[in-house]
Amino acid sequence: MSQFFIRGSLGSMYKCGSRKYSSGGLNLWRPQFIIRRRLLYKPVSTKLITYSMAYSTLNSRTVLNRPVYKHLIYNNTRTIAGTAKLLTVVGRFLKVRYLLLTGAIGGGVTLSQKYEDWKENLPDLAWIKDIFPDSDTLGLGLFHDMREKMKSSALSIRIGKRFEQVQDQLRQWFQEATDDDVTTLLAEGNGQVYRFIGSDIKIGTTSALPFLGKKPDQSENIPTKNAKDSRMQQIQDEMMHCQIRYQKEIEKLEKENKELRKQLLLLKAQKTGKSHKTMRKSPIDMYSDVLDELADYDSSYNTQDHLPRVVVVGDQSSGKTSVLEMIAQARIFPRGSGEMMTRSPVKVTLSEGPYHIARFKDSNKEFDLTKESELSALRREVEVRMKASVMDGKTVSTETISMTVQGPGLQRMVLVDLPGIISTVTSEMADDTKEAIQKMCRHYMENPNAIILCIQDGSLDAERSNVTDLVSQMDTHGKRTIFVLTKVDVAEQNLYNPDRIKKTLEGKLFPMKALGYFAVVTGKGNTNDSIQIIRDYEEDFFRNSKLFREGVLKPSQVTTQNMSFAVSECFWKMVKDSVEQQADSFKATRFNLETEWKNTFARVRQLDRDELFEKARGEILDEIITMGQITPQEWEDCFSKKLWDKLATHVFENIYLPAAQADNAGTFNTTVDIKLKQWADKQLPKKCVEIGWNTLQEEFQKFVEKDKQAKDHDDIFDNLKDHVIKTSVEKHRWSDKAEDSLRVIQLNALEDRSVHDKQQWDSAIKFMEKTLQDMLHQNEEIIHHMTGPVFTERWSQWKYKTKEEERRTATKQELEKMLQLDPKKRKPSLQFDELTTVRKNLQSTGVDVDDEFIRETWHQLYRKSFLNRVLQSCNDCRKGFHFYKRGFTDGIDCIDVVLFWRIQRMLQITSNALRQQVINNEARRLERNLKEVLDDYSDDKEILQKLLTGRRVLLAEEIKRVRLIQEKLEEFIQALNKEK
Repeated sequence: MSQFFIRGSLGSMYKCGSRKYSSGGLNLWRPQFIIRRRLLYKPVSTKLITYSMAYSTLNSRTVLNRPVYKHLIYNNTRTIAGTAKLLTVVGRFLKVRYLLLTGAIGGGVTLSQKYEDWKENLPDLAWIKDIFPDSDTLGLGLFHDMREKMKSSALSIRIGKRFEQVQDQLRQWFQEATDDDVTTLLAEGNGQVYRFIGSDIKIGTTSALPFLGKKPDQSENIPTKNAKDSRMQQIQDEMMHCQIRYQKEIEKLEKENKELRKQLLLLKAQKTGKSHKTMRKSPIDMYSDVLDELADYDSSYNTQDHLPRVVVVGDQSSGKTSVLEMIAQARIFPRGSGEMMTRSPVKVTLSEGPYHIARFKDSNKEFDLTKESELSALRREVEVRMKASVMDGKTVSTETISMTVQGPGLQRMVLVDLPGIISTVTSEMADDTKEAIQKMCRHYMENPNAIILCIQDGSLDAERSNVTDLVSQMDTHGKRTIFVLTKVDVAEQNLYNPDRIKKTLEGKLFPMKALGYFAVVTGKGNTNDSIQIIRDYEEDFFRNSKLFREGVLKPSQVTTQNMSFAVSECFWKMVKDSVEQQADSFKATRFNLETEWKNTFARVRQLDRDELFEKARGEILDEIITMGQITPQEWEDCFSKKLWDKLATHVFENIYLPAAQADNAGTFNTTVDIKLKQWADKQLPKKCVEIGWNTLQEEFQKFVEKDKQAKDHDDIFDNLKDHVIKTSVEKHRWSDKAEDSLRVIQLNALEDRSVHDKQQWDSAIKFMEKTLQDMLHQNEEIIHHMTGPVFTERWSQWKYKTKEEERRTATKQELEKMLQLDPKKRKPSLQFDELTTVRKNLQSTGVDVDDEFIRETWHQLYRKSFLNRVLQSCNDCRKGFHFYKRGFTDGIDCIDVVLFWRIQRMLQITSNALRQQVINNEARRLERNLKEVLDDYSDDKEILQKLLTGRRVLLAEEIKRVRLIQEKLEEFIQALNKEK
């Protein structure tokens, strides 16, 4: 079976001669074909044919459809040979040399013409070299190896059977074929071969090549062109289907990879005994933490944040948020139609994880992105945070909302979604909204290492684009820009000019340059579609897209998945190229700051704002505890003094003075009892609680002030301490039950008119005398202020009286004359006739005053007279305890001493009750209030920045921040190098 072998490329079905000739610049075999039908009946090596078909399939060629034109060659050769023999016989018969010579020349010319015609109709056989290698390559060793390898191959058996069927069909056709059939075969080429062998396999060139025959005329060019177009369309379809199959295979592998990664992460968590929430951070999470620290960092040494991140910019409603959602594989952003939804920057960190979850930077709550209910909750939370960040009538905010999205197979990167660029400010927006958005976008794009993801709406005219001009200004050479054309499906439906789309994706339409250009579809306009539905729609669109079939869209430039891969690759390349340089710059900044600290605050421990606050917290709480050192007696004395200072005026003016006008003791006591009862029921308990509250505050403040006088006192805390104490005291409220309990004990004390012993009597007289003396002293100061300097002061201090003081002095002298006549019968207020008499007497001396002026003067003079008389009576009552025991039936009347005893007893009981309330309840409540205020302040960074200020605080704060950033950067670099 192995005795037959291939010559050239015509196989085992014909033989070739060994002569060569040159035609058309090609080195070709000039075959002398001999049709040998018996070859069709000879056995052919099945393995050899198997190899030939396999080799031709790999080279998109075929062996069976080329060498079948032997029949016509054989007929032409036989005709030429017959003519030559006939001429020879005639020449010999006639023996005429010139006839022989003439016949030979004529026959040669005719033969040459026939040969040239025949040669022109020969096909180009250069394709044979593409199908089969040369004879050196096809050695016997190669066939031997193939035979051994294909002995057990099922493919060889199937090919052998198929070849035997084809061989039988060819044998039968050649037996039954006519000359017209052969001519048709040679004219139509391989298509006819496939028809008569009954095969529908498409192998070979893009069009049918005739084996041998005339050149096709113009009428035959039309079907040939149509065939070429059809073949081109078929090739494009095959390429698209191949791309789709390839993409589906990739997606299948990615899903398997996701599942394997998920299982791997869970296994690691089980081995370490930690849940996925407490697992070690991935490099992208470390990098995100660094960006969060740099978000509000402001260095005094001009260390700028040049770390890469993907900045997503585009015109409003261009689909940039939808592109970000496709990259994150979840619909995580608020949705709206025709209105601005993105009002502040949203930093999204994408990382791998076993579960598809999302969480905010400042929260531990996780949202399961596989559940629509939690997706809705996440979108509401994002919207609430955006609205909360926009205040003071603004439309957009620079406050960044930071979130992390984890899931199997997510491309690791950090993206920042910015508000869409607008052309017109509507009435619902702030006046500076357009400028604020552009300023925000410029701020993020100014970073020389930021990757700009420029989103352009493909369904709109290019001339309406705002973002491309802004991007071209920030990245002139396009070294860090990736252009994304969205809504390509809408552009195709609107019969958009494909040439403009092609120019856009080639970077020839817009005045900007980019690293790459992508066309994506991010949905059908239905906000309720899931990411998977959108991806399926995108894949189906590009599979059937006319733009793709016409070559406008290249396979590598379509789908959000390809775009996501490209963005991630560019992001990590930029990170690896710049992160170490950024770490070095922060290292130098840290050295400068620490040097400044050593030179400025050499002997002070380096404490940042939080540490200073904790130290101040400890000192404040220590001071409230120090209040426990005050003894109960000290508390009572303090309360008693404070109470009487606040209550004395009321007792004297509203109780004692009106009652003293009574003619007898009974009326006096009745008046006093009534007024004391009214006072104790309504005003006294509340007033005592207020006095106790103020006293507690003052005593606590005394300890704070005392601490400020210490040598080791640090005045950096003073503002904070004062503010905390003030807020805590204002927040403190005395117990409501305190008033009720005080009311009961005060009523009982005031109703008791019994003085049990001489000691209590003397104590009451002493209390009364001191009180009256204090009041008399205050009264004299008031009168002195009203009348001006006396004679000695005028001469010694060179002081002069004003006109009002002179009139007041004259009025005083006139009223004193009235008091000297009968002081006991005078009343606290003057009658009308008395006022008239005084006014006329003053007018007679040239002093013109009104009645109110006279009453004011009389008020102070009468009290002075009254106090002097009561003090005299107080001295007389020092020995009046015995008269009191007998009920004042004879001798002096000291009923006012009993009143002061009742007041003194009430003050003692009230002070004791307030002391018990302070020690047992109110001091602890004040301490709790202080702790609550301190806790609130610890979470309020703005208040701490106001209360803890100064270069020392700012420098320590900046050193801490730079140190933290540098450490995080170094940790990230180590993780990145480990990953490499």
